[in-house]
Amino acid sequence: MEDAAQGARHRPTHTPYDGRSQAFTIGLRQIEPEAWLTPDAELSAYLAEKRRLLATCRETVLLVEEASLPAQRELLDWLASHLEAHHGGTHRREGDRIHVAGETVDLGTDPPILAAGLLVQEDFAIMSPSPEGWRLTAAFIAFPSSWSLPEKFGRTMDEIHEPVPGFGAGTRNADLVNRMFDRLPADRIVERFNWSINETGALHTPKTKAESEAALPRPFERDRTFIRIERQTLRRLPRSGALVFSIRIHADPFDILERAPDAPALALSFMRELEGLSLPEAAYKGLASRRAGLVDALKRIAGE
Repeated sequence: MEDAAQGARHRPTHTPYDGRSQAFTIGLRQIEPEAWLTPDAELSAYLAEKRRLLATCRETVLLVEEASLPAQRELLDWLASHLEAHHGGTHRREGDRIHVAGETVDLGTDPPILAAGLLVQEDFAIMSPSPEGWRLTAAFIAFPSSWSLPEKFGRTMDEIHEPVPGFGAGTRNADLVNRMFDRLPADRIVERFNWSINETGALHTPKTKAESEAALPRPFERDRTFIRIERQTLRRLPRSGALVFSIRIHADPFDILERAPDAPALALSFMRELEGLSLPEAAYKGLASRRAGLVDALKRIAGE
């Protein structure tokens, strides 16, 4: 499935490449509780795609450890209360059931994180403390951004981040992430954004895009250039002490950026961000071969 909202929009939903943040940094900011989730006109399409993936490749999108069940239940309880309080226009609760987008989700569903993921466009991942560090112990990740849940499940955050330039075990960024996980107050929700470049607007993209630093240049192809945005939020579950990530995906075709009222400024900031990537960072994002063509296209939009 591709993000069908793209044709109706005249500006990207989020623009983490606009110069206010930098790729390969932690870049957290606090948000209000009501801003945790962002249901929109494509809620039904996202939920239908999740159900399709569960029917065809369940073991690649849903994995849980039994010990994570209390944290999962806490997440679902919190989510149900949040939807009732803030999203009554899209979610209607009747006892232990919530009606959404023509479907009914039973809050007694096992495992609880499955019910949580079938209620909203966001995916969820639970990190639990362990002697080895924070471990991924429960996840419903229908829309991964170039990574495989079975490969990452059960690993610590350091192990999950090992392939990311500047975030492997022992790096300053890894230490900052672990300290932030240890200290995040239960009454605080934070968000951050990632961006990547894909060839399609598909939501389910588990295959890595990483390429050799010596990859040969490829020409820019507008129709095969999508700007994928990942909005992550993080909060501590107060009873279990576990951490829960929500992950929302947007896939913008390149021409949405071109049509934006502030297209020249956006293109200029995006161009500078691309040029500022180190070669290992560009290769990790699958851009070693595409960067030059993208920069040229953005220069034209920026009027340079």
